Amino acid sequence: MPVITFFNTLGRSMEEFKPLVPGKVGFYGCGPTVYNYAHIGNLRTYVFEDILVRSLRRFGLDVTHVMNITDVGHLSGDDDSGEDKMLRSAKERGQSVLQIASYYTDAFFADTERLGIARPDVVCKATEHVQDMIRLIRRIEAGGYTYSAGGNLYFDVSKFPRYGELANLRLEELKAGARIEVDENKKNPQDFVLWFTKSKFENQALIWDSPWGRGYPGWHVECSAMSMKYLGESFDIHAGGVDHIPVHHTNEIAQSEAATGKPWVRYWLHAEFLVMDKGKMSKSKGNFITLQNLLDGGFEALDYRYFCLGGHYRSQLSFSDDAMAQARASRKAMLEKFLDLRTHAGTAEVPNRSRLHAGVLARLERFDKLLAEDLAVPRALAELWGLLKDPSLPPADVVAAALDMDTVLGIGLAGARREEKSLSDEERSKIQALVDRRTEAKKAKNWAEADALRQELKDLGIVLEDGPRGTVWKQLKA
Repeated sequence: MPVITFFNTLGRSMEEFKPLVPGKVGFYGCGPTVYNYAHIGNLRTYVFEDILVRSLRRFGLDVTHVMNITDVGHLSGDDDSGEDKMLRSAKERGQSVLQIASYYTDAFFADTERLGIARPDVVCKATEHVQDMIRLIRRIEAGGYTYSAGGNLYFDVSKFPRYGELANLRLEELKAGARIEVDENKKNPQDFVLWFTKSKFENQALIWDSPWGRGYPGWHVECSAMSMKYLGESFDIHAGGVDHIPVHHTNEIAQSEAATGKPWVRYWLHAEFLVMDKGKMSKSKGNFITLQNLLDGGFEALDYRYFCLGGHYRSQLSFSDDAMAQARASRKAMLEKFLDLRTHAGTAEVPNRSRLHAGVLARLERFDKLLAEDLAVPRALAELWGLLKDPSLPPADVVAAALDMDTVLGIGLAGARREEKSLSDEERSKIQALVDRRTEAKKAKNWAEADALRQELKDLGIVLEDGPRGTVWKQLKA
């Protein structure tokens, strides 16, 4: 296994990855707030997290991947400002909050399945873990980190000296630059609600009994409570989008470490934005595109996955129709090249890794090294292209290695099929003439010519089936 390094947002530096428990990895990724369809910017982050999990498992590590589903308590502003996203969507559609949550949760996993994203080992809904959140809040309260005001329970960031460390900002700088909606109950602008009992909204749909009154949890606390329930009070990796760094993830660290008194997450990985001409894709701005929009436009879901692989997860990726068309063309060309090689490899058994050509093994080793270097996926994809285009390598070995690489990249090589094209009368006559020549060669026991004609037909995409009634030909579907 190569040495694995990641850029850790906590400390802003490349670090060698060393799991807390050798051979095992606890990984938590922020999941969706299920009030609307995921847009393709959201889905870019989940493609990145899928590549991360696939890579770690490729290197022999036992990964436990946990993802939350936010179906309660997420306001439109991460800082406890704005509207309740779930309640707003339910009112707009004339349905209950739980109906909305169920519908968009199913839609989210339908999208991730089409993108080849493996379902996390644990998917936990906020509404099913409220008692875990209450227990965590009580621990935070017992440590003296909270205060009650206006009927709500707040986390006092001034009691946590390391607040803002993930965002690389000191609390004094955060206060000076605060642009947070005024909440007269807060002692500091960055204080955040752990438990709401006095909601901003009449007839709040989902509320629970708690030591602080009947109400519902703040958004940030769910990730801390559920990650610790399934991964322990300290674990290896937490990932999400860069927009979570200054508030959500910063608040998660504060409340988690206030409760336990020890470090919570060791490695923080963040994916950059997918951007359009008008800036970051956003549901609130109304400039978002769904995966279904791409499918309706003639693209395949894996075309979008291929597009995402073209940019490093820590770099912004510019989306456009032209860029998607180019990704589609490149992926199609890769599949065609792979199918050609698979045809030339014949039906012989594909060799396992231990018996591969030395040149193929060298490319596989470079591929693994690139993945281990903070997921250098664009360069790893280039390594796959180099493998497919190298004429000096045995086709069967190339096919085996390409399939091996695609267990991480996930662009659909194993399921690739060549579309059957319509043949003209002239093409059919040419094919039949070659088949007849091969039949005559077999009758004359000219096996060398018969084999050469079979290969010529295969090169044209034609396979032969010899039977008691003669030879039947059909187009190859690789």
